[in-house]
Amino acid sequence: MTTRPFRPRRSVLYVPASNAKALSKLPGLACDAAIIDLEDAVAPDAKLSAREALKTFFAERSKTPQSGGPGEIVIRINGLSTEWGPDDLIAARECRPDAILLPKVETPRDILEANDTLDDEDAHPGMWLWAMIETPKALLNIGAIAELGRDPGARLACFVAGTNDLVKETGVRVTPDRRHLVPWLMQMVLAARAGGIDVLDGVANNFRDLDTFRRECEDGAGMGFDGKTLIHPDQIGPANEVFSPSTDEIAQARAIVAAFAAPENAGKGVLTVDGRMTERLHLAQAEKLLARAGNL
Repeated sequence: MTTRPFRPRRSVLYVPASNAKALSKLPGLACDAAIIDLEDAVAPDAKLSAREALKTFFAERSKTPQSGGPGEIVIRINGLSTEWGPDDLIAARECRPDAILLPKVETPRDILEANDTLDDEDAHPGMWLWAMIETPKALLNIGAIAELGRDPGARLACFVAGTNDLVKETGVRVTPDRRHLVPWLMQMVLAARAGGIDVLDGVANNFRDLDTFRRECEDGAGMGFDGKTLIHPDQIGPANEVFSPSTDEIAQARAIVAAFAAPENAGKGVLTVDGRMTERLHLAQAEKLLARAGNL
């Protein structure tokens, strides 16, 4: 059994595997993670060359100590039901990324099939699987998919909201406040928490409108997302800021931890901290927040 370590995922940038210039800039970017994309960002006639470019990127990366850039590198493959998917999965395993992102996940079987292949190929147990939630069927099955997060052998570590595909598949109207998507986004968060995994909000398509992007990040953080997927480096700064604990939140968490640590409060289940009733569940939340802040 491999325990999933805490990884900050405030800002997760998509980078096409076929874009050598964009890949070369990764070491200078402050995003928490990067998803090197073999799927939507790569045209069908460029799939094979993109896969070779991916291999070259990782081969060159292994030769140079990494002093900057994303702390986590993820590869999004094509669906395993496509003509490229099975070979993508094997190629991704050979590259040894931190995780492999599976598109169009709709049932637990989609995760388990990928996991079985990785096991058969002797992939490192710390190579995690992320799942795109981007179809109506995925939402109908999301509870069962998320339960795999509790199975130490299934590798599932993170959900990624595929909002563009959900819009396409359902025909809902896109509004600035995303009100028609919010119920489904909240369903993803709820399922992820039940499964003990992270969950990332979908992309904002207008990367030039950073004010609207910031508001969308704030809405996502308010819904409980761990971070946001991005399509442009200019979105990294606002995402990192919004999804980081605030100074006030850190101070409050420290006060809660200190109160429960006081000798006179040993064994107590409920305290008053700064005029608020505070239970041990709030202590657990405070400890998690401080651990998160310490890793940023």
